[in-house]
Amino acid sequence: MRLSIRPSGSKVYFYVIRSIKRDGKRSSEVVEKLGTADEIMAAHNCEDPEAWARSYVEELNLREKEKTHKVLVPMHTDVQLEMNRQNSFNIGYLFLQQIYHQLRLPYICRKITEKHSFEYDMDSILSRLIYGRILYPSSKLSCYEQSTRLYEQPNFELQHVYRALSVLAEESAFIQAQLYKSSCKLINRRTGVLYYDCTNFFFEITAEDELRKYGYSKEHRPNPIVQMGLFMDRSGIPLAFTITPGNQNEQTTLRPLEKQILQDFELSRFVVCTDAGLASAPNRMYNNIGERCFITTQSVKKLEKSLKEWALDTEGWSLPGHKGTFSIKDLEDTPENRRKTFYKQRYIEGYDDERDVEFNQTLIVTFSLKYKKYQESVRNNQIQRAQSLIDHPAKADRSGPNDAKRFIKKNKVTKDGEIAEHRMYELDLNLIAEEARYDGFYASCTNLDDDPMEIIRVNQGRWEIEESFRIMKSEFEARPVYLQRKDRILAHFLTCFISLMIYRILEYRLNQGAIEESLDKGVVLERRYTCSDIISTLRDMNITRTGTEGYVPTYTRTPLTDAIHEAAGFRTDYEFSTERNVKGYCRRSRGL
Repeated sequence: MRLSIRPSGSKVYFYVIRSIKRDGKRSSEVVEKLGTADEIMAAHNCEDPEAWARSYVEELNLREKEKTHKVLVPMHTDVQLEMNRQNSFNIGYLFLQQIYHQLRLPYICRKITEKHSFEYDMDSILSRLIYGRILYPSSKLSCYEQSTRLYEQPNFELQHVYRALSVLAEESAFIQAQLYKSSCKLINRRTGVLYYDCTNFFFEITAEDELRKYGYSKEHRPNPIVQMGLFMDRSGIPLAFTITPGNQNEQTTLRPLEKQILQDFELSRFVVCTDAGLASAPNRMYNNIGERCFITTQSVKKLEKSLKEWALDTEGWSLPGHKGTFSIKDLEDTPENRRKTFYKQRYIEGYDDERDVEFNQTLIVTFSLKYKKYQESVRNNQIQRAQSLIDHPAKADRSGPNDAKRFIKKNKVTKDGEIAEHRMYELDLNLIAEEARYDGFYASCTNLDDDPMEIIRVNQGRWEIEESFRIMKSEFEARPVYLQRKDRILAHFLTCFISLMIYRILEYRLNQGAIEESLDKGVVLERRYTCSDIISTLRDMNITRTGTEGYVPTYTRTPLTDAIHEAAGFRTDYEFSTERNVKGYCRRSRGL
């Protein structure tokens, strides 16, 4: 540690600083702010503040050296543990807390507190809701109880949690806009492409209300649901979200949230990428204005007849890096051919009568032998399940478009044309053959005039937003939701959104090389650390109190814990840490 003297205006400030290594680069951090020259003279009754400060730094360095000696902790086999004394604490949350502070969430909470003038600590409540959602997902009551497992204990009551939820719901738009601005300073946010998708969350209730409605559940649950629309940038970091009633058409959710982004986030130039379910003509036309564009998945089955025939024609296909055209009619199944993606494109002229402007699109169709074999495999498994259902007619009623039961045909007459006493079931071979026609084909539609393969690569990045939904539902256990009031339900999903952003930023830092390379090359590379690995590691990073001397880590040091420490710029994996050391870890996680 060393002394730093920094003049500012008419005053001179004194700091204790130390050198650190962060992201492979040498840097420095403030250990302690000593104050101005006048403050030091007044507090320590000295005439030379610089001399006092240098002496103080020398004393700190001596103490630091003393802390490196071996520690003998007296333990007794005949002494019981102290009653009701907690001895184990989680410190894995500190690495989440660092990002929480870097996103300036304490500042955001302070601004909200000033506006609403309540007495409870919003920052403490919000941070514990987020750490709990990532590490110990559970109800709000359980989350409050679980927060005592953290080294820094909560300073609020359960009733304050529910009051805070109502305020958070009211300030949701403000929080999302502020988080975007703060996150831009942490990582390279690739907002040139914005992915949008919808999912829904169920509730363990039977009666509908204003928000929770019966609708199409993507998990096939017979419960009222709410719908979440989520925008995400190309780096995989969430941008904004909205919650709508479960019976609302998801295609109508895109434009209101996009208007919020245009207004609050000050973004005006981007490409909106969606799946086919959100590819309505009004949504496409809305992003045919100014510097906004769209890329959307297009169902080949739903193309008009002439376009479908063109798309499925085995002739006239292009291959990146090759001149001329190719035929895919008798494509040999080889490893080399499985790595190839053939494509063709067609320009479609149109007009937006409402705005009186041209509305031209490019339809891009790809064919992949690897994708064809995958679809064949999926369908063959479904055919096998359909055949087994035929053997049990009571279970053979038709279901959804992706269910194996769609391949079962129900006949009301016998083969001789007579009315059958019972329904007769058999495989629908015509439907199977019709679906097989589309194997390997994939289509996108866009108003961009770019390289077709780049458009295809951008569209393939939609898997990241689907992964975000999976994390919220599986790892964060965001459903079912047990809250009843609308405002508190909205606040619940806000905390899930913030938790997802913090986790994704941590994941980005730990897998930055693979993520950047996959974005540059347009391929999905295997990441070093998975979601379950990262969260379970943070959850298990506990320390145990040893008498009155300090703490011993009880977690296993691994390459992942090393990567987490390196990304954070401080370490907690020493054999022994004093109380002062642990408090130092907490200060560093808050950027102090």
